[in-house]
Amino acid sequence: MTASETRSEIAVPAPPPSGGDVALPMALLELELSLDRFSGNGDDFSVFVRTVADDIGGELLFDLPASGLVDNCLTIAALRHGQTGGQTPTILFVCLDADGSTVRVEQPSERTAGLVSFAEAFVGVLERI
Repeated sequence: MTASETRSEIAVPAPPPSGGDVALPMALLELELSLDRFSGNGDDFSVFVRTVADDIGGELLFDLPASGLVDNCLTIAALRHGQTGGQTPTILFVCLDADGSTVRVEQPSERTAGLVSFAEAFVGVLERI
Protein backbone atom coordinates (compact mmCIF):
# COMPACT_ATOMS: atom_id res chain seq x y z
CA MET A 1 0.00 0.00 0.00
CA THR A 2 1.38 3.42 -0.90
CA ALA A 3 1.18 6.50 1.29
CA SER A 4 -1.52 8.06 -0.88
CA GLU A 5 -3.67 4.92 -0.66
CA THR A 6 -3.38 4.96 3.12
CA ARG A 7 -4.47 8.58 3.32
CA SER A 8 -7.46 8.05 1.07
CA GLU A 9 -8.60 5.09 3.16
CA ILE A 10 -8.25 7.02 6.41
CA ALA A 11 -9.73 10.30 5.23
CA VAL A 12 -13.47 10.25 5.70
CA PRO A 13 -15.45 13.24 4.50
CA ALA A 14 -17.43 15.09 7.14
CA PRO A 15 -21.17 14.70 6.82
CA PRO A 16 -22.93 17.75 5.39
CA PRO A 17 -24.67 20.07 7.84
CA SER A 18 -28.36 19.49 8.49
CA GLY A 19 -30.78 20.72 5.82
CA GLY A 20 -31.66 24.01 7.49
CA ASP A 21 -28.00 24.96 7.87
CA VAL A 22 -27.24 24.32 4.21
CA ALA A 23 -30.11 26.32 2.71
CA LEU A 24 -28.90 29.80 3.58
CA PRO A 25 -25.24 29.27 2.61
CA MET A 26 -26.41 27.80 -0.70
CA ALA A 27 -28.71 30.77 -1.20
CA LEU A 28 -25.83 33.12 -0.42
CA LEU A 29 -23.65 31.36 -2.96
CA GLU A 30 -26.41 31.50 -5.55
CA LEU A 31 -26.98 35.19 -4.75
CA GLU A 32 -23.26 35.98 -5.01
CA LEU A 33 -23.03 34.22 -8.38
CA SER A 34 -26.13 35.99 -9.67
CA LEU A 35 -24.78 39.37 -8.64
CA ASP A 36 -21.80 38.86 -10.93
CA ARG A 37 -24.14 39.69 -13.84
CA PHE A 38 -24.48 43.34 -12.73
CA SER A 39 -23.82 45.69 -15.64
CA GLY A 40 -22.44 48.50 -13.51
CA ASN A 41 -25.30 50.89 -14.15
CA GLY A 42 -26.42 52.38 -10.82
CA ASP A 43 -29.76 53.42 -12.34
CA ASP A 44 -30.66 49.75 -12.89
CA PHE A 45 -29.58 48.59 -9.43
CA SER A 46 -33.06 48.21 -7.92
CA VAL A 47 -34.48 46.38 -10.96
CA PHE A 48 -31.43 44.13 -11.10
CA VAL A 49 -31.64 43.22 -7.41
CA ARG A 50 -35.38 42.50 -7.69
CA THR A 51 -34.71 40.13 -10.60
CA VAL A 52 -31.91 38.34 -8.74
CA ALA A 53 -34.05 38.04 -5.59
CA ASP A 54 -36.87 36.48 -7.62
CA ASP A 55 -34.40 34.08 -9.25
CA ILE A 56 -33.23 32.72 -5.88
CA GLY A 57 -36.68 32.55 -4.28
CA GLY A 58 -36.32 35.73 -2.23
CA GLU A 59 -37.89 39.13 -2.42
CA LEU A 60 -36.64 42.67 -2.58
CA LEU A 61 -38.09 44.60 0.35
CA PHE A 62 -36.72 48.08 -0.38
CA ASP A 63 -33.60 49.97 -1.31
CA LEU A 64 -32.30 53.20 0.17
CA PRO A 65 -29.19 55.37 0.35
CA ALA A 66 -26.53 53.75 2.54
CA SER A 67 -25.89 56.95 4.52
CA GLY A 68 -22.74 55.48 6.09
CA LEU A 69 -24.37 52.30 7.46
CA VAL A 70 -22.04 50.13 5.39
CA ASP A 71 -18.52 51.13 4.35
CA ASN A 72 -17.89 51.87 0.67
CA CYS A 73 -21.58 51.64 -0.17
CA LEU A 74 -23.81 54.03 -2.08
CA THR A 75 -27.14 52.17 -1.96
CA ILE A 76 -28.41 49.26 0.15
CA ALA A 77 -31.12 46.87 -1.01
CA ALA A 78 -32.77 44.74 1.70
CA LEU A 79 -33.73 41.21 0.68
CA ARG A 80 -35.71 38.60 2.52
CA HIS A 81 -34.85 34.98 1.79
CA GLY A 82 -36.06 31.66 3.16
CA GLN A 83 -39.73 32.42 3.72
CA THR A 84 -40.70 29.17 2.01
CA GLY A 85 -40.11 25.58 2.99
CA GLY A 86 -40.48 26.16 6.70
CA GLN A 87 -37.24 28.13 6.93
CA THR A 88 -36.96 31.19 9.13
CA PRO A 89 -36.77 34.20 6.81
CA THR A 90 -33.38 35.89 6.71
CA ILE A 91 -32.65 39.52 5.91
CA LEU A 92 -29.64 40.14 3.66
CA PHE A 93 -28.30 43.34 2.17
CA VAL A 94 -27.05 43.88 -1.36
CA CYS A 95 -24.78 46.90 -1.53
CA LEU A 96 -23.98 49.04 -4.55
CA ASP A 97 -20.36 50.08 -4.03
CA ALA A 98 -19.51 53.76 -3.87
CA ASP A 99 -18.09 53.58 -7.40
CA GLY A 100 -21.55 52.55 -8.67
CA SER A 101 -20.20 49.67 -10.73
CA THR A 102 -20.08 46.64 -8.43
CA VAL A 103 -22.43 44.97 -5.99
CA ARG A 104 -21.82 42.71 -3.01
CA VAL A 105 -23.78 40.88 -0.32
CA GLU A 106 -23.55 41.98 3.29
CA GLN A 107 -25.00 40.00 6.15
CA PRO A 108 -26.54 41.94 9.03
CA SER A 109 -24.10 43.19 11.65
CA GLU A 110 -24.24 45.31 14.79
CA ARG A 111 -23.92 48.38 12.61
CA THR A 112 -26.99 47.42 10.54
CA ALA A 113 -29.11 46.01 13.39
CA GLY A 114 -31.49 48.97 13.18
CA LEU A 115 -31.95 48.40 9.46
CA VAL A 116 -32.73 44.73 10.10
CA SER A 117 -35.38 45.76 12.64
CA PHE A 118 -36.82 48.21 10.12
CA ALA A 119 -36.90 45.50 7.42
CA GLU A 120 -38.67 43.08 9.76
CA ALA A 121 -41.22 45.76 10.72
CA PHE A 122 -41.69 46.54 7.02
CA VAL A 123 -42.47 42.87 6.35
CA GLY A 124 -44.93 42.87 9.27
CA VAL A 125 -46.80 45.82 7.79
CA LEU A 126 -46.91 44.22 4.33
CA GLU A 127 -48.26 40.97 5.77
CA ARG A 128 -51.11 42.84 7.48
CA ILE A 129 -52.19 44.61 4.30
